[in-house]
Amino acid sequence: MIMVATLYSDKKVILFTGNYGSGKTEVAVNYTANLAKRGFKVKIADLDLVNPYFRCREARQPLEEMGVTVVAPPGAYHSADLPILLPDLRGMIARPDDISILDVGGDNVGATVLASLSDVFRRIEYEMFFVVNMHRPFTDTVEGVTRIMREVEDASKLKVTALVGNTHLMDETVIEHIEKGAEFTREVSESTNLPLSFISVEEKFIDELHNSGFNYPLMPIQRMLLPPWAVKKSKGMTITHARDRFGKLIDDIERR
Repeated sequence: MIMVATLYSDKKVILFTGNYGSGKTEVAVNYTANLAKRGFKVKIADLDLVNPYFRCREARQPLEEMGVTVVAPPGAYHSADLPILLPDLRGMIARPDDISILDVGGDNVGATVLASLSDVFRRIEYEMFFVVNMHRPFTDTVEGVTRIMREVEDASKLKVTALVGNTHLMDETVIEHIEKGAEFTREVSESTNLPLSFISVEEKFIDELHNSGFNYPLMPIQRMLLPPWAVKKSKGMTITHARDRFGKLIDDIERR
């Protein structure tokens, strides 16, 4: 029987890290939206200084409409590769009245920004997910995943606490990729002694996974963050930005 995860961690500070291109921001945004839909008060901080296209700040407007607080550079600094204002970030980590989610940049380069906050993290309990996509360069072997994960830990001065499977090939993804990716993430889990928290899966695959006997806890997601050149207009709708696509998702949810 397929297991749909409803609450993914009991910690109030949750970080998403991973290899560049692993899809961690997509997972972080969906994670945030899922918690908000279930009535949790959530904050999400955009710490991705590496990827100019797939950043959670692009979904700022629809997330805020769901009641999520988005901590990211305001106004004219929206597209700038600048770190978050440390007072805001330190506050949401040190005094997490809400669930605080941090979307961290890819690889050890993106994780370096966390090192300046290591004194805060030493005083709290946190969850640091490492998102695994076996179809990305350097993470197609258990050894490769482990090496990059250790590099992220060294750069951030924090420890990964759990794994998330997110193997995909964008629009070319088929059910076999998801199944093999889940098994691969399990192998990484066994090798590193880290728990496999959940597998993120596009909703369109859920019924097929159920019929195939898929037995991993999963988080259904809808792909929302697309680079400008990949966005297509659907009939009767103009989509100009990733947040517009996210806005359509929220409308779909409300109509259900």
